[in-house]
Amino acid sequence: MLKQLHKLRTLLSRKDKKILVFLLIFSVFISLVETIGISLIMPFVSMAIDFTIIERNQYLNQFFELLNFESPRYFVLSFGLFLVFFYSTRGLINLIYIYSLNHFTHRKFHTIATQLFEKYMNLPYKNFVQNNSSQFTKTITIEIAHLTSLIKSILLMISEFFVTLLLYILMFYVNYKVTLILTIVFIINGLFLVKAISKKIKKLGVTRASMQTVFHEVMNRSFGNFKFIKLSDYGKKAHQDFSESSLSYANSIIKSETLQQFPRLFLEALAFGIICLIITYIVWEDEDHIASFLSVIALFVLSLYRLMPSLNRIISSYNIAVFYYKSLDITHAAMLHENEKLGNEKITFQHHITLNNVSFEYIENKPIFNDVNLQINKGEKVAFIGESGGGKSTLVDLIMGLHTPNQGNISIDNIPLCQDNIKSWRHQIGYIPQNIYLFDGTVADNIVFGRDYDEKKLINALEKANIYDFLQTQNGISTQVGEGGIVLSGGQKQRVAIARALYDNPETLVLDEATSALDSETEEKIMDEIYKLYQDKTLIVIAHRISTTKRCDKTYVLKKGRLVLSQ
Repeated sequence: MLKQLHKLRTLLSRKDKKILVFLLIFSVFISLVETIGISLIMPFVSMAIDFTIIERNQYLNQFFELLNFESPRYFVLSFGLFLVFFYSTRGLINLIYIYSLNHFTHRKFHTIATQLFEKYMNLPYKNFVQNNSSQFTKTITIEIAHLTSLIKSILLMISEFFVTLLLYILMFYVNYKVTLILTIVFIINGLFLVKAISKKIKKLGVTRASMQTVFHEVMNRSFGNFKFIKLSDYGKKAHQDFSESSLSYANSIIKSETLQQFPRLFLEALAFGIICLIITYIVWEDEDHIASFLSVIALFVLSLYRLMPSLNRIISSYNIAVFYYKSLDITHAAMLHENEKLGNEKITFQHHITLNNVSFEYIENKPIFNDVNLQINKGEKVAFIGESGGGKSTLVDLIMGLHTPNQGNISIDNIPLCQDNIKSWRHQIGYIPQNIYLFDGTVADNIVFGRDYDEKKLINALEKANIYDFLQTQNGISTQVGEGGIVLSGGQKQRVAIARALYDNPETLVLDEATSALDSETEEKIMDEIYKLYQDKTLIVIAHRISTTKRCDKTYVLKKGRLVLSQ
């Protein structure tokens, strides 16, 4: 438990901790109001039964004299109206507290989700590709929401604890014998609820987290391979995997929510039974003076009536906390990811890119390549070919500054790439990938893609990519592309990707097998356009087909971790 609280504390800012202190003080104040509200019932009932109590009771008599009431009857009536006002005000105070609690917890969802999204976006590229993006999505959209439920549960437990404590003190003061009996009964039953029920809920929470992960992974891989599934029998297997994970997830929720209601039903039955036993005990103790015990009975009945929901909320909140504790582990672990710390130092490319004895590995002692030496002069057209999985894309990722060499260094005009200048270098590169992702939006949205919108630059990029005339026959730059660019042909998607890369007029353009999915005629046409556009700029091409590289100045073969200039 202490370990979990430490993890939670690391996720809270200094401002959050101040708000928590305020909510804690607020909860104590509400507890006092609740206790005062219950304690006022006993004198009110006593006065309503017997007006002479006003004269016999020192405190009531002082109020009676101070406020100069004409008769005890008016005093009791005024006291009753005061109680109506008091309970209305109490309700308003409770509403303000609930709003403050919800405001804090749900704003915390916004804060943590934003921080985590930023952290994921600032991951080193190597770390990103070694993780599952569906897990990232699940953590932001689901686990953080569950984490805020956990935080809210803890705050409710604290607030209801103070209500319970003060009511317990009041009941102990009125009749310690009955209160001690109640204490023993509640401790025994509380231990039963925590030990028997909460353990099961905690296990169900672990199942919930694991099944939700599978649930999202199945959806991501199925929707991402929709065409393949339509053409194969994998659809049945995908449906089975989804059904099994969904059913396990649903069962864990069904069982946990049912078990979470058990304490409430159990405690309600227990409370009503105790109330009946209290009245039975008083009748057995002194049946002739039962009326004199009515105020005490009223206080215990109201105290238990208020105490039962508090005890139920404490146990329910505890069960919710243990059910979602895994979300705290997942979110805390996600926050520990190391981010890139990039500077804003400028770097310019005027002469050459140099790789000096560069080695790189994803897994320790399993290098992709060793001691690569290479120089790319500005304006050169350089191609890399080789077997799939040979490391061509990884080598180019290193050149683009997405990876950092395990050994050796990369320099631009003899200035080594480092954390201070690598952001500047990345901004000078246009990149066209093999797998082009176009999101559901307009052509303009997909090309600008978070950068400053400039319509002249946009149209210029579309004209260079030779797709602007086609768009004019549609809806112009507002043409919808559909999810994944589904309404466009392969060549049109490729041209949109080229326009995206050309939007900022980069000095260096990288094609990572960008035309491998196209037919030879379309590929040749697009490559002719690219060579024409980039005749005075640097072009780096990764390709399978020799035809793609025939107009390059140099072609390198990457084989078994070694880079060789092709003859």
